[in-house]
Amino acid sequence: MKKLLAEFLGTYAVVFACTGAATINQQFNGVITLVGMAIVCGLIVMSMIYAFGEISGAHFNPAVSIGFTIAGRFPVKQLVPYIASQFAGGLLASLTLRLMFPASEMLGANMPSGSDMQSLVMEFILTFFLMLVILNVALGSKEQGMFAGIAIGAVVALEVMFAGPVSGGSMNPVRSFSPSLVSGHLEHVWIYLTAPVIGAAAAIPVFKILKR
Repeated sequence: MKKLLAEFLGTYAVVFACTGAATINQQFNGVITLVGMAIVCGLIVMSMIYAFGEISGAHFNPAVSIGFTIAGRFPVKQLVPYIASQFAGGLLASLTLRLMFPASEMLGANMPSGSDMQSLVMEFILTFFLMLVILNVALGSKEQGMFAGIAIGAVVALEVMFAGPVSGGSMNPVRSFSPSLVSGHLEHVWIYLTAPVIGAAAAIPVFKILKR
């Protein structure tokens, strides 16, 4: 239960901060900027890793949990409870933002700026490299050394910064699904539910080849 609570709280914080930054940026005429939103996402991921890494492994992302399971670093029996906790935390975060910003149309939901295929490929590549970094700095449920949070947070910030104008830089099904559901904009959510999972799964065999 401690692990599930940690995943719930960490995912709540990640979704609240990342989608909250996007919502505030839209509500207040771009005051945060794309760079600011990327920094917010990187910092909240880094902070939550240090806060909960020793308890739950600090996944906060169904794609990461699935990736760890495929890699044999996470028990299959814990996968569904972890994902359920992550989605619960994300949905509560989006509901909180709905109460705080009732006039917001999107609540920070991701939308492709170009074609669906463009964003699908972008999210696949982003999550592929994110998962590779995570696999190299994390060991199962224990973060490796003091710099795991910095490395993972930096990758998140970097990818949001350059991919934000294209796909939003989600890399996380919960981060996209929660605001899409609460705001009622589900037309493109399939991209953000599928591409990160496929990208994370694709990273596993590459990681194993590199580690042989």
